[in-house]
Amino acid sequence: MSNVETPRPIRGTQDIFGPEAEAFAFVVETFERVRKLYRFRRVEMPVFEKTEVFSRSLGETTDVVSKEMYSFDDRGGESLTLRPEFTAGIARAYLTDGWQQYAPLKVATHGPLFRYERPQKGRYRQFHQLDAEIIGAAEPQADVELLAMADQLLKELGIADGVTLQLNTLGDADSRDSWRVALVAYFQSVRADLSEDSQERLERNPLRILDSKDPRDKAFVADAPKIDDFLTDQAQDFFGQVTSGLEAAGVAWTRLPALVRGLDYYRHTAFEFVTDRLGAQGTVLGGGRYDGLIESLGGVHTPAAGWAAGIERLAMLVGERRQSVLEQAIIPVGEEAESIAAQLLAKTRRWGTSAELFNRGNLKKRMQRAADAGAFWAVIIGEDELAKGVVTIRNMHSGGQFTIPLDDMLNRVEMDDGRFVIRDDPNNPVGWTVFEPAESQ
Repeated sequence: MSNVETPRPIRGTQDIFGPEAEAFAFVVETFERVRKLYRFRRVEMPVFEKTEVFSRSLGETTDVVSKEMYSFDDRGGESLTLRPEFTAGIARAYLTDGWQQYAPLKVATHGPLFRYERPQKGRYRQFHQLDAEIIGAAEPQADVELLAMADQLLKELGIADGVTLQLNTLGDADSRDSWRVALVAYFQSVRADLSEDSQERLERNPLRILDSKDPRDKAFVADAPKIDDFLTDQAQDFFGQVTSGLEAAGVAWTRLPALVRGLDYYRHTAFEFVTDRLGAQGTVLGGGRYDGLIESLGGVHTPAAGWAAGIERLAMLVGERRQSVLEQAIIPVGEEAESIAAQLLAKTRRWGTSAELFNRGNLKKRMQRAADAGAFWAVIIGEDELAKGVVTIRNMHSGGQFTIPLDDMLNRVEMDDGRFVIRDDPNNPVGWTVFEPAESQ
């Protein structure tokens, strides 16, 4: 036995395997399908950027920048940071890579992100997100499109039940500035009774006090000034167009006046899709409009909106019901049968049908392993089958079975909607033959 100690995984990371990996892949595959329906271009972004990309866009005083970023100096002495989110890097690329020519630009991506924070259920130090952004569109319709896309994603994942879209407006710049002044004056009057975190936020990010979870703050948050009292006519009209657009698109929503984004470049729409099925980490997708971000990176004023969703959290909601399907278990017995099985395996996969070879142990053990793997059909090639020039096809759920001539199986049979068929059969006036299992004996 080796005396070398096996290295342990880094805290806050995970090795994803089995049903969890299949659920993860299902989330990504569904996202890719939906983003194509909405004509969002796929982009791939660097895993690390210059630290200033995030410090300037997220703000030096935010928790992400001050406490959670993985930053390091490279060999050239330049400070680099593993990306803690996608939006800042995409905004940087919009400016440096000439993407302005495609405005309004709709892009989407997914991949790993990194934040040094306390790991808990659904939250890791290396985690993964889906991301969708529209840059260069000032119209409320862009917000509606993003929300409709998010809503359809959750429905196609099969997890929309019990997930609620919470929506708010942060107003335009004038609305927000007036609201901020009122909030500071209000919270200043009760400063001594606020939590330590909220006392600190009062100096730099007063809007963040509104989403504090500390019981000491909640009593005061309930009576804090509301954004609706400070909305300009233009801001009210913008929010009205967003909500009417959602209703036209069939997207259900509920108003949450306390929903905020603390950074100054956020404007108008803010939203979260939340559930009570994940414990404390109830947000599965969130975003909003960030019309001032591009300016913080040195560009001209550019309206933009976007959202991000945690893949791990979505996969937890999807659960184990999204394991990969094994449509055919090919089970040969004997050397000659194994040669034929290799041909069948290659042909079956070319049909687009998932298949796996089971050739270890006796026939009973092979059948049991195929059943344990969740196979729908077992394709059996034994001595009796070879003698008769056929293969036996067994339905692993019903137990019914039938035979197909081996030559047909190798050269003419295809899969159609889970059935074995021969197309253009000259002996069949319909033009194709369907093989159906007999009843189980």
